[in-house]
Amino acid sequence: MEIRPTTDKDLDVFVDTVHAAFGLFPEPPVEGGGRWWSALETDRCLLALTADGRPVGTAATYPFELTLPGGNLVPVAGVTAVGVLPSHRRQGVLSAMMRHQLAELRTRGEFLSVLLASEALIYGRFGYGPATYTARLTVPRHKAALTAPRARGTADTQATGSDNGSVEVLRRAECGEILEEVYDRYRRAQPGALSRPHRWWALRAGQPPISPAPRYVAVHRDSDGVPDGYASYSIESGTLTVDETITADDAVFTALARFVLGHDLVSQVVFKQVPPEHPLRWQLADFRAGEVSGVMDWLWVRLLDIPRALTARGWFTDGELVLDVDDPFLAEHGRYLLTVRDGKADCVLTDRTPDLSLDVRDLGSVYLGGTTPSTLVRAGHIQAHHPGAATLADDLFRTDRSPHCLHWF
Repeated sequence: MEIRPTTDKDLDVFVDTVHAAFGLFPEPPVEGGGRWWSALETDRCLLALTADGRPVGTAATYPFELTLPGGNLVPVAGVTAVGVLPSHRRQGVLSAMMRHQLAELRTRGEFLSVLLASEALIYGRFGYGPATYTARLTVPRHKAALTAPRARGTADTQATGSDNGSVEVLRRAECGEILEEVYDRYRRAQPGALSRPHRWWALRAGQPPISPAPRYVAVHRDSDGVPDGYASYSIESGTLTVDETITADDAVFTALARFVLGHDLVSQVVFKQVPPEHPLRWQLADFRAGEVSGVMDWLWVRLLDIPRALTARGWFTDGELVLDVDDPFLAEHGRYLLTVRDGKADCVLTDRTPDLSLDVRDLGSVYLGGTTPSTLVRAGHIQAHHPGAATLADDLFRTDRSPHCLHWF
């Protein structure tokens, strides 16, 4: 079997192969573009070929930026379009492609890769761990009243919606530049968020509101008229579904939520892609009115260079931790001393006695702060070598803001 990068001439073969792997057919061309694969970069795509040259497997990556705890922006490879034809599954094709891809990413100098897992059982064995989580919140229209904030000194904008801003309803085709700009400001402030390169918006490659699918967009503007948030939504059979609500400001989120919750002629409002612990549920006058469902993993993280990855993110507690990390897929093992002082980390190889022993997939899960090390200790995946080790690790990996990612790729 041969695994090689594609060229522009291979794009149709690549697209046909990945669709066949999932039993699908490529979408016919439509006016305005919007095919999900149009943002693929052929030099980052791989084809697996049999000895006689038949394509049987695909894998690719997108070049993104990932926002880390502390606000650092780092390059990351977004793994996508991974598939093997049903006729060649369980013959080592996927493992060979994953190993080839990881080696290629290291050659490029990349130290993190991420993906969205179609099946939760597949990618752990390749060193990926679930690191961010998402959910949907459903609110019946007749129970959609928001309560006044109780904290002293809290501005009453959340209760009244009078934040000196305004909400304007636009069609998706009218506000592409606004969406791109607002999303970019949001993702720079949100740990776990991925960039959406201009190429994606220009080609309309992805899911709504990037794609050409018809959508209304509630755009929030501040008192100076500058867009600082949006909610993309559609209405069908009495249900208003919000694809995503984008803003870095809680008061703006509340204003947008109030707008969609107050929409006439709908029976319920469904907010997709919200963090499971989002405060909107607590703002409802009837706490039980908000039904959380579909809680699931979203972004999976894989560390390719542990010292670089750990020193790239910000830290919020000083301390030292010795991590004994096993990487069975790449047949690697290392013991690292992580030292954090004043928000910065140093990470070096050591022979000191470990505080924790863990698989690289578990390090990926705790890396962004969305999963506590103690959870994985209690699950039996991370070994704590003394009674205070899990608490120490929880304190070190704690973040100022829960990670969240809603970009689909």
